[in-house]
Amino acid sequence: MAATAAKQATFHWEGKDKKGNKVKGQSLGTNEGIIKAELRRQGVTPTKVRKKSALTAAKKKKITPKDIAIFSRQLATMLSAGVPLVQSFEIIGRGHDNPAMQDLIMAIKGDIEGGNTLAASFAKHPLYFDDLTCNLVEAGEHAGILETLLGKIATYKEKTEALKSKIKKAMFYPIAVVVVAFIVTAILLIFVVPTFQELFASFGADLPAFTMMVIGLSEFLQAWWWAVFGGIGLGIYAFIEGKKRSRKFNHILGRLSLKIPVVGDILTKATIARYARTMSTMFAAGVPLVEAMESVAGATGNILYEEAVYQMRDQVATGQQLQLAMAQTGLFPNMVVQMVAIGEESGSLDSMLAKVADFYEQEVDDAVDGLSSLLEPLIMAVLGVLIGGLIIAMYLPIFKLGAVV
Repeated sequence: MAATAAKQATFHWEGKDKKGNKVKGQSLGTNEGIIKAELRRQGVTPTKVRKKSALTAAKKKKITPKDIAIFSRQLATMLSAGVPLVQSFEIIGRGHDNPAMQDLIMAIKGDIEGGNTLAASFAKHPLYFDDLTCNLVEAGEHAGILETLLGKIATYKEKTEALKSKIKKAMFYPIAVVVVAFIVTAILLIFVVPTFQELFASFGADLPAFTMMVIGLSEFLQAWWWAVFGGIGLGIYAFIEGKKRSRKFNHILGRLSLKIPVVGDILTKATIARYARTMSTMFAAGVPLVEAMESVAGATGNILYEEAVYQMRDQVATGQQLQLAMAQTGLFPNMVVQMVAIGEESGSLDSMLAKVADFYEQEVDDAVDGLSSLLEPLIMAVLGVLIGGLIIAMYLPIFKLGAVV
């Protein structure tokens, strides 16, 4: 079966259904003959079947976590409505705008038709379906409540993506403004300041110290621009590679990120929200606590919390209560620990963790809005001082000359 799956390709097809209406779509198969036979079996008379070209495949959009979240919700809705699993994949796949997502859905559909379980089919695509999703789907298939757990997965992914969007919103605006400010400043220093410098040379008079400082900075940037931009590029590359490869670097980065004023508080709340949301989803699905914490650790998004969750897992495995294990890490606020304690004592840990997740997600939302309101005037002031300072430095000698005349 694996050899056959390796030879499968995506085919575009057009045809007519039993009522004579024109229909079109795409299916996964090994050759045109098999695709035509499958279409006829479904009541479609094929008029055109062609293999998707490599050029078409190259133009496919990337599959995003948002695509997976939408797919999870669509599949949960289909199954809840009583639509058979294979037919649900067919309907969702044909209706998706992203060709790459269509290919993924049709590939999973082919695996299911070949006798694989949904969990096993998802597990073949680890880039898009993490261990948490596969574990929950497997639990749902075994318990006969697949549509219920798919609904929980969809809710989890929607909440997670909303949280990520809020964090990106908090980070993107100031970073974008800093980059634009750097580029504008560099252009002024490299191309505009030298023009004024030639003009000042004809004055034959001493220039103000501020102007001399800007001219000196301009001359340095003209001579060493390649080193400055190269150093920045190298620094970004080293940062990305260090984040990918070095656990020690990630540990330092994780600790520092949580200590950044204002931003660190948002990241801490977002991490706790992810922890609580993931734990609640896993526990509500009937996954044992120790096993659930394996998936929860990777979902926290911060290496400090990841290591803490593994430490908590080991303690819970020896019989310690979750609330005590959480308190010993020193990373969770007292309110979170108390909520977990109430959940453990009342037997409603999943609902308590869901309440914690809701609370901290709202906290992140409010903090991001507050940060945006604070940053807008601050960034405008910084830009005004930076760009305005350069302009003033260039016009000071002219003002001085006018005063003398």
